[in-house]
Amino acid sequence: MTSKPQLPRPAPLPRTAFRVFRDIPTRWSDNDVYGHVNNVVYYSWFDTAVNAYLIEQGTLDIHHGSTIGLVIETQCNYFAPLAFPQTVQAGLRVSQLGNSSVRYEIGLFAQGEEMAAAVGHFVHVYVDKASRRPCALPAALRAALEPLAA
Repeated sequence: MTSKPQLPRPAPLPRTAFRVFRDIPTRWSDNDVYGHVNNVVYYSWFDTAVNAYLIEQGTLDIHHGSTIGLVIETQCNYFAPLAFPQTVQAGLRVSQLGNSSVRYEIGLFAQGEEMAAAVGHFVHVYVDKASRRPCALPAALRAALEPLAA
């Protein structure tokens, strides 16, 4: 019997790997029966970190914008538990900036910790809101994302 080769285990990243941070308070309802934040909550924090940044930069108008980002891929690796009542600090960077797509990477840190409790990513493909067809990243969006490039 031959054994399958083992994939290397991802490692947590330090704060210095990320460009901007956002504090996100945990809620009582985030904890699950095991006493830590349930894994699905991490994905909502990814959305919060990215979309809040885009709104603050004036590049995402959720009501009247003509371009929207659709998630086509997502992943998360977990390294340490987070739990209510901790404050989570979400670090954000961009690892790939294409013509119509962006790969965002997010590190989730317990407040004051140097190494990430979780690291994940998602890919947005930007599309025309009406046709849902891919379109080039608007210049203002590209300008807001370039400083986050890793």
